[in-house]
Amino acid sequence: MCLIVLAWRPGHAQPLLLAANRDEFYERPSQPLAEWPDMPGVLAGRDLQAAGTWLGVGPGGRFAALTNIRDPGQAQGGRSRGELPVAFLTGNHSVEDFLHDLHERRRHYSGFNLLLGDSQQLWHFNSLTGRARPLAEGLHGLSNADLDTPWPKLQRAKQALHNGLHEPHPQMLFKLLADPTRAADAELPQTGIGLTGERLLSSVFIASVTYGTRASTALIVNADGSRVLAERTFGSNGNCLGEVVLHC
Repeated sequence: MCLIVLAWRPGHAQPLLLAANRDEFYERPSQPLAEWPDMPGVLAGRDLQAAGTWLGVGPGGRFAALTNIRDPGQAQGGRSRGELPVAFLTGNHSVEDFLHDLHERRRHYSGFNLLLGDSQQLWHFNSLTGRARPLAEGLHGLSNADLDTPWPKLQRAKQALHNGLHEPHPQMLFKLLADPTRAADAELPQTGIGLTGERLLSSVFIASVTYGTRASTALIVNADGSRVLAERTFGSNGNCLGEVVLHC
């Protein structure tokens, strides 16, 4: 998952609105959003190469989402980051206890951001800083740096979410996730992947022959605990492969 924007509004009729794009090589095998037959109650897409996920919901109102941290010079971990959302969704630890334990073993993974929550709270954890913190009410965004790092595409997506708060439905969230606008060269971050790479990855929605947005996910959580989780999947050059909508 390479871009997440969300509105966290405790006490609101819809306390959580979230839109996320998973960017990955098209050849990496994965399954679309569904309930996992071997883990009842877990609703998520599934990475078939490492058996994890990038975003999902689980029993008890649990939610988890992941982005990697883009830094070509970082030490590579030996374990798959995708196992972390699965472990939280299928476990019974509180958010705080899970992140406390993760702090000690985060070096087993390449750099990542993790969002974890339940019906009452939402937390962010950055593996490079080791910092865990509850999110304040408001609009937030994650890409491949720290929380709310003002990359151009993240700023565009957050503004689009702000503009659409009066019409909170999956189609609005999908629309903001489909923005192909690239940033001007002068606005690009410098993350060590070269100008061509920075240009390609500077849009909310990424499309090329080999790499791009594989899944767009919209999540709406209502105050009564009901949730709408929707996903569109894409292939090479951004061709849409299908859409799934789940009510839970």
